Amino acid sequence: MANAATKEKKKLTFNWEGKDRSGNRSKGKIDAENIAAAKALLRKQGINPGKVAKQSSFSLFNSKAKPIKPLDIAFFTRQMATMMKSGVPLIQGLEIVANGAEKIKLKELIYEIRGDVSSGTDFSTALSRHPKYFDDLTCSLVRAGEQSGALETMLDRIATYKEKIESLKAKIKKAMTYPAAVVVVGIVVSAILLVKVVPQFQDIFRSFGADLPAFTLFVIGLSDIAQKYWFIVLLAAIAAGFGFTKLREKSQKFSDFVDRSVLKIPVLGEILYKAAIARFTRTLSTTFAAGVPLVAALDSASGAAGNVVFRTAIIQIRNGVSTGQSLQNAVNMTGIFPAMVTQMIAIGEEAGSLDTMLDKIASFYEEEVDNAVDNLSSLLEPMIMVVLGTLVGGLVIAMYLPIFQLGNVV
Repeated sequence: MANAATKEKKKLTFNWEGKDRSGNRSKGKIDAENIAAAKALLRKQGINPGKVAKQSSFSLFNSKAKPIKPLDIAFFTRQMATMMKSGVPLIQGLEIVANGAEKIKLKELIYEIRGDVSSGTDFSTALSRHPKYFDDLTCSLVRAGEQSGALETMLDRIATYKEKIESLKAKIKKAMTYPAAVVVVGIVVSAILLVKVVPQFQDIFRSFGADLPAFTLFVIGLSDIAQKYWFIVLLAAIAAGFGFTKLREKSQKFSDFVDRSVLKIPVLGEILYKAAIARFTRTLSTTFAAGVPLVAALDSASGAAGNVVFRTAIIQIRNGVSTGQSLQNAVNMTGIFPAMVTQMIAIGEEAGSLDTMLDKIASFYEEEVDNAVDNLSSLLEPMIMVVLGTLVGGLVIAMYLPIFQLGNVV
């Protein structure tokens, strides 16, 4: 075992320069455990290595050095499911997937998992050593697959689950990014006009020698403030954003307040509400179908809820189910799930196909979220024009009012 563990060291990527058998200069990249191993591999390929250096894992412009994202983990799980369904052994499958990984950090992560598995560690235990990338739900499902002898089927379910959850997150980000973009564009355009354009008109107005309209004076006042304090305002905005993020991380009470508040936002709150239902039913469907007991499946679903309102409700459901209530009654008692959800759960319980019914509910609400995001985008397009038109048009009118009044006097 010790010898196997020593051999299965994770490989690194090295940049090399050298000459081939014909004496021509060439360069490239090679994966090896260390520089000596890299040079030995190059010599086997007929390359006389002149310079071999470890490739840096940090680069602003190197896409291979980017951090590992949840979608990368979903893709890794999908690849492993495909490998194992094709009859490829686990260790060999990890080797193949690692060699094909483009991101350096992902490659190193998979090699480390492969090394643990080669030394005799269970696949689920190897994954659990990296909680940043593999949550308790994933590790529990993989463990269930190992115990039942259907690891490839479980990996396929995990991959499908992660792909759908990440797709749902992408839709939510799209819904939240659009309004934020409108606000940012409006602020930036207004700031440019106040700092760069309005002062040019001020020089012209001084030559008039007449009283300026109140609206124009108001805009000039804003311009003076923007010119004097723009840096302070910018720092305050950055500090406010940073403070909000840190406060939400440190204060559970504040985080819960934000979670409750966002569900009350018009249009956006409805999207987040439907997304939470989709996430709950998708998680519960996946875990229950994997043979996880309902109470344990509800524990997993509460951890993946993403919102304190639903997390509290799911814990209430779990407590109800553990005391003998049916899932339909426990869900209904929370008062936050639509009647359609409780009715479909009741049908699933009666028919003995709860996981299938939960999957259908999840698919329905995922489609609802998709449609709601598209409708929000269509709604915001004219609003963008109105907001920007009001901001820019208002500033332009304020600057031209004195000119119009001067024309009337003449």
